[in-house]
Amino acid sequence: MSTKSICLYFQVHQPSRLRTFRFFDIGADDHYFDDFANGSIVRRIAANCYLPANRTILRLIEENGRKFKVTFSISGTAIEQFQKYCPEVIESFRALAATGCVEFLAETCSHSLASLASPAEFKNQVKLHTKLIESVIGAKPTAFRNTELIYSDAIGEMVASMGYTTMLTEGAKHILGWKSPDFVYTSAANPKLKLLLKNSTLSDDIAFRFSNRSWESWPLTADKYAQWIADILEKEDVVNLFMDYETFGEHQKAESGIFDFLGALPAAVLKYNGISFRTATETAKAHQPVGPMNVPFPISWADEERDTSAWLGNELQNEAFHKLYALEANVKKTRDEGLMDTFRKLQESDHLYYMCTKFFSDGAVHSYFNPYATPYEAFINYMNVLSDFELRINEKLVKKK
Repeated sequence: MSTKSICLYFQVHQPSRLRTFRFFDIGADDHYFDDFANGSIVRRIAANCYLPANRTILRLIEENGRKFKVTFSISGTAIEQFQKYCPEVIESFRALAATGCVEFLAETCSHSLASLASPAEFKNQVKLHTKLIESVIGAKPTAFRNTELIYSDAIGEMVASMGYTTMLTEGAKHILGWKSPDFVYTSAANPKLKLLLKNSTLSDDIAFRFSNRSWESWPLTADKYAQWIADILEKEDVVNLFMDYETFGEHQKAESGIFDFLGALPAAVLKYNGISFRTATETAKAHQPVGPMNVPFPISWADEERDTSAWLGNELQNEAFHKLYALEANVKKTRDEGLMDTFRKLQESDHLYYMCTKFFSDGAVHSYFNPYATPYEAFINYMNVLSDFELRINEKLVKKK
């Protein structure tokens, strides 16, 4: 068996976008979500990305047998929107699952930051997500990735307590220091939990730099990229390529050649003896960990800081975050499934991301994903929704007395 691994992992997520909710709507209207925007956006991305990319991956699996493998994590909110607006995407993922060459990971059902706020809610969401993947995709998750690859020793301990032995996170330089992300590590909190760390440079070469004509390595060909991977794997064990699936056809448009690159990558890599594509679970099993990774404070795959400041870096975000989770106990007391569903949709990390006030190097990335003109508009809209939601919860509790 070859001793070197490439783990190719894609995140699939679509948020439940809020409609414009004004102060005068509080107490008068509980229709929070923009169904038109959600439907039109997810259908567009399905046409640009999910369907053609899934067709490409299925073809590559058929051409290469069990030599080409990939890993996905699909958020519960994305699955719900696929079911509602483009069920053909679900069928295309089921076809991938049936090949036996594609792994589907567990995560929080609502793509939430519950791991930073409520252990109970975090564990409940993971259980919900696992059941959803099993029932809809037909695959049982055995490895885990947290929202935005957020990880800390405390989160690792929770994940290990749920029975997971493999988890994905970021190879953050301020945590690794002189060490390389291209090995398997263990959680400092529980050595039974193996950690796969993103190779940020190689991942971002595809996700962010692929179509940048001013980049010194443009144009990026599959052969050139495979050589970079082979050079790393002469001395190290694994290359973990983690990125948003929307990279293919949405962030990097089809005319950039991104699908041609994906289609040529397996053959370019497999020319090198001793290198195998493996799923996340297979990668963790194939390599001995080189040591524990201590992460006292949460890390993520976002921005230069690789921390949680993209979602909790300013007063607006923290006020919204704390107000939301202050409602948890009362929402659960209502035992109302509709309110619980809304509560989970309001936990999606995207709502806080839209309030980010970062500029400079990370500003362009944030503005690309932001439907609001300013972070302050995002904050006001979200807080208006939360105010109305709190009224609905209190009304329900009064009726239960």
